[in-house]
Amino acid sequence: MLSLQEFDILNFLFKNQDKEYTQEEISNNTKISLEKVEEILEKLKNNKIIDKDFNITDKGFVELEPYKVDNAIIMAAGMSSRFAPLSYESPKGLLNVKGERLIEREILQLKEAGIEDITLVVGYMKEKMFYLAEKFGVDIVVNDDYYRFNNTSSLILVTDKLKNTYICSSDNYFPKNPFEKYVYRAYYSAVYQKGESDEYFAECDKKGRIKGITIGGKDDWIMLGHVFFDREFSDKFAKLLKAEYHEQSVKENLWETFYMRHLKELDNMYIRKYDVEDIKEFDSLDELRLFDEKYVTNSDSKIFQNVCGVLKCNEEEIKDIKPIKMGMTNTSFKFSYNGNSYVYRHPGPGTELIINRKSEFDSMKIAKELGLDDTYIYMDANSGWKISKFIEDVKILDYDDKKNVKRAISMLKKLHTSGKETDYKFNIFDEIENFKIKIKNSHRDDFEDINVMNDKIYRLKSFIEKDGLKECLCHCDSYDLNFLMDSRDEMYLIDWEYSAMSDPAGDIGCFITCSTYSFDEAMDVIKEYFDGNPSVEELRHYIAYVAVSSFYWFLWAINQEIQGKSIGEYLYIWYNHTKEYADYALKLYEQGESDE
Repeated sequence: MLSLQEFDILNFLFKNQDKEYTQEEISNNTKISLEKVEEILEKLKNNKIIDKDFNITDKGFVELEPYKVDNAIIMAAGMSSRFAPLSYESPKGLLNVKGERLIEREILQLKEAGIEDITLVVGYMKEKMFYLAEKFGVDIVVNDDYYRFNNTSSLILVTDKLKNTYICSSDNYFPKNPFEKYVYRAYYSAVYQKGESDEYFAECDKKGRIKGITIGGKDDWIMLGHVFFDREFSDKFAKLLKAEYHEQSVKENLWETFYMRHLKELDNMYIRKYDVEDIKEFDSLDELRLFDEKYVTNSDSKIFQNVCGVLKCNEEEIKDIKPIKMGMTNTSFKFSYNGNSYVYRHPGPGTELIINRKSEFDSMKIAKELGLDDTYIYMDANSGWKISKFIEDVKILDYDDKKNVKRAISMLKKLHTSGKETDYKFNIFDEIENFKIKIKNSHRDDFEDINVMNDKIYRLKSFIEKDGLKECLCHCDSYDLNFLMDSRDEMYLIDWEYSAMSDPAGDIGCFITCSTYSFDEAMDVIKEYFDGNPSVEELRHYIAYVAVSSFYWFLWAINQEIQGKSIGEYLYIWYNHTKEYADYALKLYEQGESDE
């Protein structure tokens, strides 16, 4: 086995086979003292690893073989939500920077270093990456869990490929090729960070071996860019990851977090220091604009074209872009223009199958007209993108704030009694049936109470239909998170994606069931809607819809958990609400029948 200094000299000679160097030049380039260089060169010659002219012999290449890089894995599955809005249109790795696509440049740099075995792990907009297989001869591995788990879900798919392996990110830009055919030991690339940062900071011993990692720090070396796993590290890492991947916390975190968890076992990784200009990672559009001026004036983004068309501005005038947490159906980003803040809503893939955008469009215009949602600026009725005012210092409705609850109920009543109509309908029982089919197909319908709950809800349905309540324009998603207040205490009812003509009791049922109200508190809400004096017929109808809404949300929650999204205590709350309110409403309806 070669010593580190022996390897460094031999590797230098390999990379410069077509050139001649003096011992002094070798010393300067390897940063090994001249005396030591002379000593090592003599030893290598004596062992016939190099000849008298410093050429590597056949034996020398045999000595290098254990350090030969076997392959590379490029992580390209994530959405890179921080890179809004460009990442909404394409995987970040396909961004054209300085005339080259990021991932193509990285593949070519790997190949230039002699690394031909390259695997791409794709997920988000994966179909846009498929061409790379034919163009560059790379292997494609699809990560179907990219949207719900972190990048450990990519590495677990390729543990059998981990040897002497480069682990790369598809969105890095290397001005100079950092890859080599031979690497001595496992390392994580690092650059010196001046000032404070929330990146991963490496704590190392005097030899550069990583002994600890902190998230966040100041004026120190941060772990950034590519990583190299040697065979020893790969074997240990793969074994540990396979053993623990069943744990939710492992799946949800970065592989670096998993590495931190096992630093004692994985104690053979070092940092390799690079100049800050040698590794570029763009965490935001603003950072990319500083590197590639093309993105200041023309990013070729349809989203920016949409914004500029509505606000009558130029792309360079759009500032302070910040992604907003991805929702269930959409992604959004905040931006500023001319001193005002806005939100751009980008519809998620496949949402056109569950959301009628034309219905939403009609409802939003009505909501603006009625003064229920003054945030609305523009929406494209066909594709679903939308621009709204951003509410500064926003507060979400507190269910325990009686004053604001009264305001929220008043807004719903204003909508219901407006006389406004659209051409679209929302039938909660149709949605319940859709959820039931999905649950049955996933075999999550095999618990004792599901049939009991279903029977109660459909007995209520027969009573509800006999009530003959006229449909009106409803919000159909009227819970606390959609009632917002600004710093002036103005209230807005937002998110009209599911709005349509429906039973108004559904809006009140949704409002109540998404709370933790007691039964008496729920009755107070219904009474508030009717100005304190609902009839028996009205009361039982609206109580029935609390049960129906609870069942709807209960089934929705099970479907979310089927997809790997934990709902928590609300699953049990909706279960209890379904039974409690169904029993009470059925009792009232049956009493009414006996009185007739």
